Amino acid sequence: MSVSTYAELRAKPKHRNRGGWASNTITPHDDRDSTGFRSVYEISTNEPTTGTATISISIYSIALSDGQINTVKTQEWVLLEVSVVQGNVTDFETDVLVVNLFEGAEEPVGATGAVDSAINKLISALISEGEIIGAESECTLIHTPNTNYPEFKPSRVMVAGLGSSESFDLNTVRRVSASVVRKLRSSGAKRAATVLHGAGIGGLDPEASARALTEGSLLGSYRFTRYKTVDTKQRPNIEHLTIVEYDDSKLGAIAAGIRTGIAYSLAESLARDLVNEPANKLSPADLASVAERVARENGIRCQVLEKADVAKLGMGAYLGVAQGGDRPLKFVHMSYEGDPSNAENNLWLIGKGITFDSGGISLKPGAGMGKMKGDMGGGAAVIGAMQAISQLKPRINVHAVCAATDNMPGGSAQKPGDVVTAMNGKTIEVDNTDAEGRLTLADAIGYAQSKGSTRIVDVATLTGAARVALGDGVSAMFGNNEGLVNSVLRASETVGESMWRLPLDPVTKRQNSSQIADVKNTGGPGGGATTAAHFISEFAGETPWVHIDIAATSMLDTTRGWTPAGATGVPTRTLIELTMALGN
Repeated sequence: MSVSTYAELRAKPKHRNRGGWASNTITPHDDRDSTGFRSVYEISTNEPTTGTATISISIYSIALSDGQINTVKTQEWVLLEVSVVQGNVTDFETDVLVVNLFEGAEEPVGATGAVDSAINKLISALISEGEIIGAESECTLIHTPNTNYPEFKPSRVMVAGLGSSESFDLNTVRRVSASVVRKLRSSGAKRAATVLHGAGIGGLDPEASARALTEGSLLGSYRFTRYKTVDTKQRPNIEHLTIVEYDDSKLGAIAAGIRTGIAYSLAESLARDLVNEPANKLSPADLASVAERVARENGIRCQVLEKADVAKLGMGAYLGVAQGGDRPLKFVHMSYEGDPSNAENNLWLIGKGITFDSGGISLKPGAGMGKMKGDMGGGAAVIGAMQAISQLKPRINVHAVCAATDNMPGGSAQKPGDVVTAMNGKTIEVDNTDAEGRLTLADAIGYAQSKGSTRIVDVATLTGAARVALGDGVSAMFGNNEGLVNSVLRASETVGESMWRLPLDPVTKRQNSSQIADVKNTGGPGGGATTAAHFISEFAGETPWVHIDIAATSMLDTTRGWTPAGATGVPTRTLIELTMALGN
């Protein structure tokens, strides 16, 4: 039996038991409670609500066996609730109030200045003494007990450093928010309130800033602990984070930013969960079941093709990879119709779905092979992206495809030197069975083209050469269409998932030449990321196409900003942002 995770966005009234919700209609709500603070939120239900409401996140564990979802006891917990209220930060009662400071500031201003005045210039004193300098992600916790400050409601104040005002941007907000939420966790706080970083003197748009703060907080607090049965040292996440905003005119924009940030964050968290799952807990059938559940819960279609189906379609490249493993392949096709009257307005997101990659007969070295559980990172990203896309409803038709299988060295495994025929009729010499992902992508692209694809973006943990070329902080990107390439780059920049375009030059392309087939699946040791992209381009043909190689960025060994050690979920939010831009 294996366990996967499905994340769901909904709004929960305070003190209300969670249950089923009858509608996905987004209804704006505005209410002032007895403290004088006005809550602004959006709820996906048509039921009446009472009390203060917040937009909340819940993670549901679902037990899977042989690809089927079982109705067993479900573990449920709230990861973090995010909301916005109108009011004065000094009057808001909470465990910790978060304010901020730019590096080099000699005295606090704005909301931070108001808090400083309320606690007898204690922040100013710490600045003068050099304890607070405002360096990015510096978090200084100040205790403000009511016995000392009877007119000040928060129990503690945290001063978050924003770094240099010259380099301050939305990615800074994400990084700082991630650092803050982890510091809050270590402090033992359950509830926290915060000012909106950057929406004042930082000059950022309130909606964009709220979205970045939400993403940084939620993604920064992410942990994968499902298989830890004894962990007495680990503190729980904070439960509630409230943005306190004095300017009434900004509340609607902030609420919209929170909603978008939650949708993006949940999608990327789902992708992280899938990549982090051990290979014995996530088979091709399990991955397909998660896709089916995402589709069912969000009102979109999901079709899963079996071995006989793909054989009938002529997917010889995909079948060749799958033939060495015992676990059945699953070809996943998810569909969202945002513009049903215009079939050509479509985008196909194709994710590599190798649920474990041993290398096949061309066996990988043992060191580090355990990370090959994450060789379905591209598939996880497109499934996660479809969750958010179906919630945010852009005006575009979006399809996600994942040709899921293991790559194993069984007795029936394909061998170096074999020749297979892809769905589009091209013959491929299998020079190395560890270059298997591109074989599955070839048939997935052929399938997309048979269905009338007009734009294709494929995502794959494809080559170690991408890490050699760019390190592990930037994903390699290739493409045959300037407009689509630039759209992907803009989307990646917006969400803070760095990419760098590499060339598809005619000289490197010749390395894939085969003496006995139309093309060879490797191009030798030089330019490995580029020769892999050239191979995939053979199947994309004239269709506008972008290839994103996330082999170096899908999993990290250390925590960086809002990205924890382990699975990153990259580039889920880029795919969502691209779709929203194209759909608008």
